[in-house]
Amino acid sequence: MSGAERRTRPKSTDEQFSLTAASLVDTSVPIEPASGREEEEEDEFETTDGIDVRSTGSASATSSIYAHTYENGRRYQCFKNGRYPIPNDDSEQDREDMKHAMMLELTDGELFYAPIGDHPQSILDIGTGTAGDRYPSARVRGIDLTPIQPTWVPPNVDFLIDDCEKDWLTEDCDLVHLRFMIIILRDVPTVLEHAFKSLRPGGWIELQELCAEPLCDDNTMPDDDPVKYMYDLAGQAFRKFGMDVTLPKRLEPLLHGAGFRNIHVVVKKVPIGVWAKNKTLRLIGLYQKMAILDLMPALAGRPFSALGLSPEESQVTLAFARKGLDDYKTHRYFNYYFWYAQKPVS
Repeated sequence: MSGAERRTRPKSTDEQFSLTAASLVDTSVPIEPASGREEEEEDEFETTDGIDVRSTGSASATSSIYAHTYENGRRYQCFKNGRYPIPNDDSEQDREDMKHAMMLELTDGELFYAPIGDHPQSILDIGTGTAGDRYPSARVRGIDLTPIQPTWVPPNVDFLIDDCEKDWLTEDCDLVHLRFMIIILRDVPTVLEHAFKSLRPGGWIELQELCAEPLCDDNTMPDDDPVKYMYDLAGQAFRKFGMDVTLPKRLEPLLHGAGFRNIHVVVKKVPIGVWAKNKTLRLIGLYQKMAILDLMPALAGRPFSALGLSPEESQVTLAFARKGLDDYKTHRYFNYYFWYAQKPVS
């Protein structure tokens, strides 16, 4: 692992759990910025052509699940009353594909950290994913709220269109995997309880989550930073939908409360933009910047409307944030949390 990440293992299951954010991240090891970089300087990562990372697969569902509504030129799902505040159209799916490519760079190609062995028999992916080709011995089921799955999948993969906050039918899983899900769930404890019941004794859960608050180690991000301000507004907006964008850093007690033990966490710093000296981190930072840029129009829809912002106010906020993202002298980053924990054998 690089200096920008750190594994942490809490105390044994019989001891008191009291992890804090400071104990998870070694803030004395900041990401090293590129030296002598000026705003107008060209960079190979700024002009990188788009990478087609779209996977293929199939799914089937009843026609009612395919109902959508359109707001501000974006498509939203109607299933479960359309409570998810981000669109589910092609632009959003492309953004998710790009985030998947970023995560593979961040983890050196690994899909997860949980030690499930080489021949798992059953994997449940909440939010749907790509484990079918990697583990042909396993039956891989993906659960998603909307029918956005591709048209071809390996024979060991299927999809279920459903709400993961309701009862699950799957049992005896070796792994339950969630990525970028916790901050959009209203009832995280219930989802973790469902995961616990769906695992076989000794099975694992892994949650890979972004803590959506821009951070900085070297005081180059001012208090009135426009990117930070935009994410502060986004956090307020998501709370109106019953969601917490900073919950990923506080998952340990929730995992313990659901019955999990042997709890681990890996925290990785992800630069926002291409300001890092390390070449891989610069590519990851480019992916992160592009993901934010693609997210901005969605924030101007339901989320900012929920705060009472006018379209004009939303666009001004986004314009300042876009300009801020081009300022490579401001060394912003996000913390990504990789939690994995085990269901006791007995």
